[in-house]
Amino acid sequence: MKRGMMKIDIRLLEPEDAETYKKIRLEALLNSPEAFSSSYDEVQDNSLDKYKVTFQSDNVFTFGAFAANELIGVVTLARETAKKAEHRTNISALYVTSYRRGFGTGKKLIRTAVDHARSLEGVEQICLSVIVKSNTAKSLYYALGFVPFGIHKRAVKLGDIYYDEEYMVMFLT
Repeated sequence: MKRGMMKIDIRLLEPEDAETYKKIRLEALLNSPEAFSSSYDEVQDNSLDKYKVTFQSDNVFTFGAFAANELIGVVTLARETAKKAEHRTNISALYVTSYRRGFGTGKKLIRTAVDHARSLEGVEQICLSVIVKSNTAKSLYYALGFVPFGIHKRAVKLGDIYYDEEYMVMFLT
């Protein structure tokens, strides 16, 4: 292992992880508010029970990246539940704490979510959206095989500033 590198373990989050998850989620919303559709103000009032219920869902899978038992990154994979859309999943809420970026943690999280989507019977595609100006994130998604299929102009509004989102898809079949 290279100097400065730590072993990264990735696993599904469980109800016991709710408090730690909420902390990293709030950190994400403070550090990268334009990258998420939720705001810090909205999420800070979420109860831990909300996350506990989500972590037990049959259709929502939140993965955590741990270094020395510290949660340093997260990503969520959600399967569509409508009959005509259950062949689709969505990746959202990717975040790696700022001091752990550049070590491949985001890539490991996305690969884990993609592998999990592949394991779900009937899933044929994975969708996600990314802020157009987020070149690092876009490069990661392109490198992993996602392709763009549209731009949502002014999708996110933060104060008086608008951000466009690029929609991407990975076909599994």
